[in-house]
Amino acid sequence: MLKMFTRLERTRNWIIIFFAALLVIGMAVAGVYNQGSTAIANPFKSRDVLASVDGDDVTVADFALRKKLYEQRMGGQFSLSQIGMTGERVLDSLVNDRIIGQESERLDLRPSEEEVRDIIRRQFSDASTPFDLKRYKDYAVKNFGGVTLYEDSIRDGIAAEKLRSFVTAGVQVSEQNVMDEFVRGGTEFGIVYVPVRADELAKKINASDEELRQYYDAHKTDYRYLEPQRKIRYLFINQEKAGANLDIPEEDLRKEYDSLKPEAKQAGVRVQQIVLKVARPELDQEVLGRATELTRRARGEDLQATEEEFAELARGNSEDPATAKNGGFLAAPVKKNAAKPGDVLQPMLDMQPGEVRDPVKTGNAYYIFRRGEAVPKTYEEAKKEIVVSLRNRRSYGIAQQIAQRAVERLKETKDIQKVAQELAPEAHMTPAEMIRETPFVKPNDDVPEIGSSPQFEAAINPLEEPGQVGERVGIKNGFAVPMLVEKRDPRIPEFDEVRERVLEAFRMERAGQQLEQTARELAANSGSPDALKAAAERLGLKAETEEAFTLGRPLGTLGANASVDDAVFALKAGEVTKNPMKVGDYWVVAGVTTRKDADLTEFGKQRTQLMERALTERRTQVFDEYIAAIRRRLEEADKIKIDRDMLARVDEPEAPPTALPRAPINVPAQPAQ
Repeated sequence: MLKMFTRLERTRNWIIIFFAALLVIGMAVAGVYNQGSTAIANPFKSRDVLASVDGDDVTVADFALRKKLYEQRMGGQFSLSQIGMTGERVLDSLVNDRIIGQESERLDLRPSEEEVRDIIRRQFSDASTPFDLKRYKDYAVKNFGGVTLYEDSIRDGIAAEKLRSFVTAGVQVSEQNVMDEFVRGGTEFGIVYVPVRADELAKKINASDEELRQYYDAHKTDYRYLEPQRKIRYLFINQEKAGANLDIPEEDLRKEYDSLKPEAKQAGVRVQQIVLKVARPELDQEVLGRATELTRRARGEDLQATEEEFAELARGNSEDPATAKNGGFLAAPVKKNAAKPGDVLQPMLDMQPGEVRDPVKTGNAYYIFRRGEAVPKTYEEAKKEIVVSLRNRRSYGIAQQIAQRAVERLKETKDIQKVAQELAPEAHMTPAEMIRETPFVKPNDDVPEIGSSPQFEAAINPLEEPGQVGERVGIKNGFAVPMLVEKRDPRIPEFDEVRERVLEAFRMERAGQQLEQTARELAANSGSPDALKAAAERLGLKAETEEAFTLGRPLGTLGANASVDDAVFALKAGEVTKNPMKVGDYWVVAGVTTRKDADLTEFGKQRTQLMERALTERRTQVFDEYIAAIRRRLEEADKIKIDRDMLARVDEPEAPPTALPRAPINVPAQPAQ
């Protein structure tokens, strides 16, 4: 097919061919010298077989290209691992593609060359733009690794659609079933529900000392300490208080401002956008095509556009009225915000002024962004941040110096009270504030006022003898200088040491035994939602409410649950479930306070769209089941073979994206700043 398009170009530059040949040779040599390493040197060129489907190979290059396509589809906002797209799932998609291709071949459903050409023509030309061979080749090479691979993907796509149409041609959906689903989804309920949880019941369970000792004797090995415990007394130097009297001269602030990197002197960057909404899922590719074409029109050879060029396109094409009328400009500059790593606009800060980003799909729309000029941040605007930054750094240094003197004096005197009195004035603290003591702690314990700190654990781990002093260590809000009070070797603790833990375990075990019976008694004694609330209160349980609840939505901490949905839908206003429902580790009793049934006149208005959507979903289900059945037969016949070692080599853990961090699930027409 490329020959047909090549007739439009009669000449080639032999120099380009020469350097291309050198590049290929270089890559081949690199591949040779990288053989034997753990990773594949150039997976996009590797013909190593990763899987075989009834004799049809899936290569490492196929796998690498499919991963690249998935990443591009995400717009770089997610790493594949973040959306659960593991190497196994990528390979599964390729195996299924081979099955679809083989089945299409068997049923003589492969497309003609004219069908392939027609798809390509329509994608790369329109009524006002003739077919552009160079753009076509560039696109194919950039996104698929070559024209042949791209055209193969077009063939496979047409074949898959033909097979899907063939398999699902007789699929129908009942209007009554669609109406029933509309009614279920459109009915609103006021809900009262009581989760019967072990931790809630446990609060009401009392135990005698004798019962607890018996429980401890039966489970004492559960409380064994496998590592040494240490009790630590330490001097605490608060960083903020140590620098409380810091005076930072204006001259230092200005020097700090002058030394800032250029990007730190920005209040943000101006951003323009074009928004193209996807009204229905089946229109996704069409909208993406429009977005791709607008991006091409906006960009020059350097992938950039002037402010006015982009503004003109935004005014004529963007479907966000608020920004379109202003040439696509967002209302405020985009600022660096480490607290919003998923903000789709954050990558704009890493682009060059004038650069136009590839279309990005977020929510139900494709966005085309142009990075404008930086908005400067004056000294006065930056001064507050500079004061905070300098004060933090200098306070840290002061606190660190005081902590080091504390180490030296404590090692000399072994008298923590004396050292605290000496250093308290300089630390701007009282001796009582500086001296702290931990309970007996072991690695991974949550230490009071410190938390779980590997640094603190590392500092106290060398301490073996009472009175031994450790080195200073950074902890929450400052520094600690630890001194060992007592060390206890691994052992089974005495009952009194772990009494609270024994009590908690005893209560939870008893509560777990009582859960179902308590839930059944609650349901039996609740003839109405009000009675359910009263019965829950008597049992020490909490009744929760939900207004305007619709089936399929998460219900508080219970999440979405089909059994709860079915039980609620069967209730009239004023009724309570006769039997409790098991949801995870909980039992649940629910009542309906109000019920507003779906409006069937709305079904009439939306009937066509609802029927189309239901038919599409059913066809997808039937097709997926069809392919899954073929795959099961092939697997049972041992005709699908996967090289797991090779998969492990090519599917090494990926670093999360930096240039394009994760985006929120939904972005408004004008992204939040």
